[in-house]
Amino acid sequence: VQLQASGGGLVQPGGSLRLSCVASGSIASINGMGWYRQAPGEQRELVASISRSGSTTYASSVKGRFTISRDSAKNTVYLQMSSLKPEDTSVYYCKAYVRSTWTGPVVDYWGQGTLVTVSS
Repeated sequence: VQLQASGGGLVQPGGSLRLSCVASGSIASINGMGWYRQAPGEQRELVASISRSGSTTYASSVKGRFTISRDSAKNTVYLQMSSLKPEDTSVYYCKAYVRSTWTGPVVDYWGQGTLVTVSS
């Protein structure tokens, strides 16, 4: 199973970006999916997550500005980021909990990360 994240880049404060992450490979089902971020010298932190049923959670620092969504038919999770701030600058990683066979275990996989830089 591979996760491919995309959509990062340079954006001015107050701007918007949309990240995408596509899961591919041997996939029977995907449970939760999420986005994390890690700034230099900092620990990786959860930004937002979405369950298989569509329930969402957000870090308090992004609530009201970021929206996570998923397209289960495309094995894809999105992160719409608005009102971006310089402190949102980080490498953003996607994560998915995948069952490769219907009777197999759920395994978590990470994407490779995409850099978001918020600067004027």
